[in-house]
Amino acid sequence: MGALGFREAQSLRDSFADALEADESSVGADQFSPEERAILRNILGLRERRVDDAMVPRADIIAVEADITLGDLLNVFQAAGHSRFPVYRETLDEPIGMVHIKDVMNAITKGATLSKAELAARKTPVPGGLDLKRFRLNRTLASTRIVRKMLFVPPSMPALDLLAQMQATRIHMAIVIDEYGGTDGLVTIEDLMEEIVGDIEDEHDNDDETMIRTAADGSLVVDARMPIEEISEETGIAFDAHEASDEIDTLGGLVFTLVGRIPVRGELIPYSENVELEVVDADPRRIKRLKIHRRSPKSGQLETAD
Repeated sequence: MGALGFREAQSLRDSFADALEADESSVGADQFSPEERAILRNILGLRERRVDDAMVPRADIIAVEADITLGDLLNVFQAAGHSRFPVYRETLDEPIGMVHIKDVMNAITKGATLSKAELAARKTPVPGGLDLKRFRLNRTLASTRIVRKMLFVPPSMPALDLLAQMQATRIHMAIVIDEYGGTDGLVTIEDLMEEIVGDIEDEHDNDDETMIRTAADGSLVVDARMPIEEISEETGIAFDAHEASDEIDTLGGLVFTLVGRIPVRGELIPYSENVELEVVDADPRRIKRLKIHRRSPKSGQLETAD
């Protein structure tokens, strides 16, 4: 019975996938829109997805040390535009939890709120009943009780299982731990939802800030969606997509055309005698981020991009 049920489930899945393909070529008011078809296909493929397909790689994680002051923490929140960060002790391989901006603001508000007696004793009105001078922003995050729990999962965990665990526990951030116990990446519930609905951009996302940035080693990390013309202007490297195809507009499209497939994370793709592209982040459906390296013309060794 179990085997029969499995075959029936497989048959239903295959039939639905075939119906989606047939619907794409049909005409009529009742057919699925391209957006609906994309979401349905992503749902069908979700059971094959693993946590490491959706995670933010270690190199791109923004995290804070437990000994950071609350004042400095507020600056990190403001600069990054995120609502939560992982918290670690000394290195990123020692994560202890996460901190949410809501908890920071609640702590500040609670510490700065004046009692009725204190308000009555004030000679001048106090807006909102808050005296922010009462709250010490030089306190460390570790000295508070606002660090929340987060999940720790292996990279091979099915993405659908993690999504269910996040819903059940109401913990929406997980650190991905490698086989040696080190931090391999970070995944949030938003990352998992993007596997279904595609990229989610909120009011804090800023394309100008995230499309291209300088990595710690001096190389350039580029969003694969960045137009090739803009990258050429920013880097001084003459990327010529028309050598491969007239319909390529982005760096990700250029790399896909060069290798004829979606490359895996960590793969190096030679572009020219002096330029090599490294895949920083990709999943089976698309290239997400690339790193630009330059080779020394004389030594042939990699240089960092200026």
